[in-house]
Amino acid sequence: MAPLEESIHDFAQTAGFSLVGIARAVEADGFHRLREWLARGYSGEMAYMQRQADARKHPDSILDTVRSIIMVAMDYAEPLPNPVTTASIAPTTGKLARYAAGPDYHDVIWERMGKVVTWLQTELPGCRARAVADTAPLLERDFARRAGLGWIGKNTMLINKHRGSYFFLGAILTDLDLKPDPPHESDHCGTCTACLDACPTQAFPEPGVLDARRCISYLTIELRNPVPAELRSGVGDWLFGCDVCQEVCPWNRHDETQPESVDAVELLGMDDQEFRNRYRGTALMRTKRRGLLRNAALVLGNTGDEHALPVLRAALNDSEPMIREAAEWAIQEIERRATSPEG
Repeated sequence: MAPLEESIHDFAQTAGFSLVGIARAVEADGFHRLREWLARGYSGEMAYMQRQADARKHPDSILDTVRSIIMVAMDYAEPLPNPVTTASIAPTTGKLARYAAGPDYHDVIWERMGKVVTWLQTELPGCRARAVADTAPLLERDFARRAGLGWIGKNTMLINKHRGSYFFLGAILTDLDLKPDPPHESDHCGTCTACLDACPTQAFPEPGVLDARRCISYLTIELRNPVPAELRSGVGDWLFGCDVCQEVCPWNRHDETQPESVDAVELLGMDDQEFRNRYRGTALMRTKRRGLLRNAALVLGNTGDEHALPVLRAALNDSEPMIREAAEWAIQEIERRATSPEG
């Protein structure tokens, strides 16, 4: 009979995970760095990061009897069923981060981890196990590195030599005392600074440190207020999230997929019911209508396409103040470009 750890690896891969590793449930390596990061104000308006800070010190805050953590990775560069929506490439299209295409990844990864938990508890009745992904106070990348899945790059992403960084992380906490996999001790970023140099909003004050307040993913997803004026041009045509620091990473050179695109003009014309009908069950619901339409207005302002003016002017009467403000800015940007000698 194969060792339990080997069987866990095999079953998790059968369940749809591209990477699997086991780590001991100990204090997170990066807890002190998290504290420093929070103290520098880099979490922006993500108040939950402050509230849950102490809970991230040790995984026993999630499962009090935890002894081992099974870390899994699920690729998001692979084609997913039921794509959100694609638009013909036009000046008014906005890009979605690769992970946002298709169904909400939480549903997909939870379903797969649920299979692993069920199998584990069937094999070992009475064992405790809890699956978490992006919704519990766990420093997932720390334990993924400990489980041998990769190293944490200068862009703060977990990178694997064979799969790059286009994947989600999930964790299954258990009270089983499992033999851990060798941790990933080496760093393969070398002298490369492509990710730092390419960031449109200069969100990396130093290698391995992200100022979320300047990050396009934060600005277009987490931020619940208007995007600061000085950062709006940097958002470019990113409608939801951003992949720039991953796109330029040499370890992702094998990936040839392109971000999904959405027509920002069409989006800005949607009422609340249309928005829900179109994006229910996808990651884009996270921003709610007010956030995504705010982003759509910024994208249109950055494109400078005068064909977007009618829908932007209509948005000046939207019930959401944040959408109205973004539309007004976009109109001013388009009109400014139209009258500028530089075009």
